[in-house]
Amino acid sequence: MPARPKGTRKMKAASAPRASITFPPDLYRTLEQLAKQKKVSVAWVVRDATEKYIADQWPLFEKHS
Repeated sequence: MPARPKGTRKMKAASAPRASITFPPDLYRTLEQLAKQKKVSVAWVVRDATEKYIADQWPLFEKHS
C-alpha cells in the first residue's frame, strides 16, 4: 500500500470501527481515480472526505485523535 500523505494519522485496527458503504458505480470509479492520483487507498479518500464534511458541517466539532 502506498505511503500516506503528510499530516495523516494511522489508525489502530482494533480501535477503528468499520463501515460497509455501497456507492453507485460512477461515484466509485471517481473515488478510484482520486485514490490513484493521490497514491492512496479508496478508504483513505473516503475518510478524508468524511473528515472534511464533518469539519464543514460542524466547525466547532472537536477532533479526537
